[in-house]
Amino acid sequence: MFFFRLLSYLPLSILYLFSDVIYLIARYVIAYRKRVIDENLRFAFPEKTDLERKRIRNSFYRNFTDAFFAETIKLLTISEQELRRRFVVVNQEIIDQEVIQGKTALMMAGHIFNWEMAILGVALHTEVKAETVYLKLNNPFFNQLMLAIRTHFGGIMTEKREFRRSMLTLKSDPRIIHLAADQRPPGKENRYQREFLNRPAYFFEGGEFMAKKMDLPVFFGTMTKVKRGHYRFEFSKLAQPPYSTDQPHSITDEFCKRLEDNIRAQPDLYLWSHKRWKV
Repeated sequence: MFFFRLLSYLPLSILYLFSDVIYLIARYVIAYRKRVIDENLRFAFPEKTDLERKRIRNSFYRNFTDAFFAETIKLLTISEQELRRRFVVVNQEIIDQEVIQGKTALMMAGHIFNWEMAILGVALHTEVKAETVYLKLNNPFFNQLMLAIRTHFGGIMTEKREFRRSMLTLKSDPRIIHLAADQRPPGKENRYQREFLNRPAYFFEGGEFMAKKMDLPVFFGTMTKVKRGHYRFEFSKLAQPPYSTDQPHSITDEFCKRLEDNIRAQPDLYLWSHKRWKV
């Protein structure tokens, strides 16, 4: 942990030099998950040419190494002033207001770079309690490292299995619940299958279940990369109670639609190296 903390004190401009080297290795030397990325892009963007998809893949490698190395390491010790300058949150007040009025609000987003910065950015900008549900990493060291990064500005991290027990407090303890809702559920989970970027995919429906069971408002977070190291994150209302007349899967379907729109706007920001579409 000490080594990464020491590394994180370096300016991002220096960390990006290391990221440039890792980018060259990932792209040209080991071709990191190239086959998976190419297959995912081919299904997602059949209307694009091979050259256009190749450009997306190469830009993805750049965003991947920047986000996972330089930017995420920097988050361990980044100052409040620098994070506010690099990560702008729009419409934070519309989700905060729900919590101030005594309602827990759900925020659903996808794995669009840099989602780690979004966890800190929301915790920093919000006036209310913010909690993120996460999946525990298998490696204990890196699990602790990521927890240290994600709680740098006071955000609450709750492991998924623990969150199931704390769901009972959603009405008595109003807060923002941040869900990365595009993760692929394992076979033992209750899951919903639908088309996503032109292919069948499975989705968790925990957000839908909580919202409809407890009449919670739901918001979507749209990520935009402005330039290297600078992002814009905008909240918008996705669904609102009462849900008595809504069709099954209505919240998950709307989430998928908005996430697809976000991906198509800047396709190189999505996590294409993940085997998301295994069914």
